[in-house]
Amino acid sequence: MTAVTTATTVTHYGSAGVLWLCLTVRTPELLRHRHDPSLRTLCAALGLAGLCFFLGAPPTVGAVNDLSGIPNLAAPLTYTAVTAYSAAAQMLIVRWRGGARVCRTARRWLVAYACVAAGIAVTFALGEAPVERRTDLDTYYASTPYIREMILLYLLAHLTAVGSTTVAALRWARRVRGGLRAGLTTLGLGTLCGIGFSTTKLAAMAAHWSGRDWSALSGWVSPAAAGAGALLSVTGVMIPLVGPRLAERRRARHHYVRLEPLERALDGVLARHALRLPRPRWASPVTRLVWRRTSIHNALSHLDAYADRELYEETLRAALRLTGDPRRATATAWATVIAAAARDEAAARGPEPGPAASDWFHGRAPDPAALERIADALATSPLVRAAAASGFGSGSGAGSGAKAVAAERSSRA
Repeated sequence: MTAVTTATTVTHYGSAGVLWLCLTVRTPELLRHRHDPSLRTLCAALGLAGLCFFLGAPPTVGAVNDLSGIPNLAAPLTYTAVTAYSAAAQMLIVRWRGGARVCRTARRWLVAYACVAAGIAVTFALGEAPVERRTDLDTYYASTPYIREMILLYLLAHLTAVGSTTVAALRWARRVRGGLRAGLTTLGLGTLCGIGFSTTKLAAMAAHWSGRDWSALSGWVSPAAAGAGALLSVTGVMIPLVGPRLAERRRARHHYVRLEPLERALDGVLARHALRLPRPRWASPVTRLVWRRTSIHNALSHLDAYADRELYEETLRAALRLTGDPRRATATAWATVIAAAARDEAAARGPEPGPAASDWFHGRAPDPAALERIADALATSPLVRAAAASGFGSGSGAGSGAKAVAAERSSRA
C-alpha cells in the first residue's frame, strides 16, 4: 500500500468515525424530538457525510468493486452518497433560514439532487471505466466521455451545497452570541474546507485537460481538506450541544464554592446530629451542589428551635439603615441569626426550646440565590462579625444590632 493510499485510508475512516460518533451523541436527542425536521435533517447530514468517507476509503472501494465484479462501481455509489449528503446540507440550510416556503424550497432541492444522483447513474452506465482506480479516478478518467460528466456532476453539486452552508453559517453567526455563534463559525470553517475539497479536485481535472499533472492535489490536498472539514464540522455541530452542559457545570462549581462559608458555619450541627448525607464521590458539580444545599437545609431545619426573631429584626433594620440594600440586609440578618443559632445549639444544656419557637427557619427557608448571599455575608460582613463578638444569642438582638452598626461604620472609616 502506497503512502498516498495509506494516508487516504486513515483520513477517510477517521473522518467517518468522527462523524458517526457525533451522530451517536445526537441520537438520544433525536429519539426525544423525533418530529423535529431540523434535527432529523442534521442527523441525516451527519450519517451521510460519514457514509461518504467510508465508501471513499480505498479498502472499501476495492471491496465493493471485487464483490460486484464491476470495475469502479464504488465511484458512482460514493458520488451518490456525496450527492445525498449535499441534498441534506441544503435542506438543513433551508430549515435554518425558515420562512413561509420552507417545505416547498426543501422539496425543490431534494428533486434537484435526486436528478443529479440519477445523472450519475446514467453517465456511469454510458461511460467506460475498465481500469480500477481506487484513489485517483477523478484525474485518471478526467477526459473519458460520460465518466468526466459524472465526476463534474457530483463535484459541482457538492460545491454548491458546501458553499451555501458556509455562507449561511457565517452570516447567521454574526447575528447570535455565545456557544451558538462559536458553533456556527466552526461549522462554517468546516464547510469552507469542503469547498477546498471540491475546488482542488476540479483544479486537478482542469490541469489534466491542459496537459499538466496536478494529481497531488486530488491525492493529497483533497483528502486533507475533507478530513479537516469533517473534524471542524463535527466540532461546530457539537459546540451548541456540549457548550451549555459545560457552562452548567461551571455555574454549579461556582455556586458550590460560594456556599462553603455557610456549610462551614453549620458544620458542628451537621456532625453532632449526623445530618449530612454521605459525600458523593466522583460526582458531577451539579450533584455536589445538590448535596451541599441539602446538608445546609437539614442543618437549618434542626436549628429552627434556636432562631432568634428579635435578633433577625434588629439586624435587618441596622443593615438597611447602613446599606440601603434590602437583599444584602436580609442576607446579613439571616447570617447573623444562623450563626447565633449554631452557637446556641452548641452551648445548649438540657432539652431544646419548645415547639412554640420551632417554625421560623422552616417557614422562611431561603431560596438558592439567598443561601449564597447568606454565605457571602458570613464570610465578609462586619455586621455579622460584630454580632458574633458581642456574644449574640437569645435576647441580645438590640444590643447586637447597635454594636454591629458601630463596627460597620468604624470599618468604613
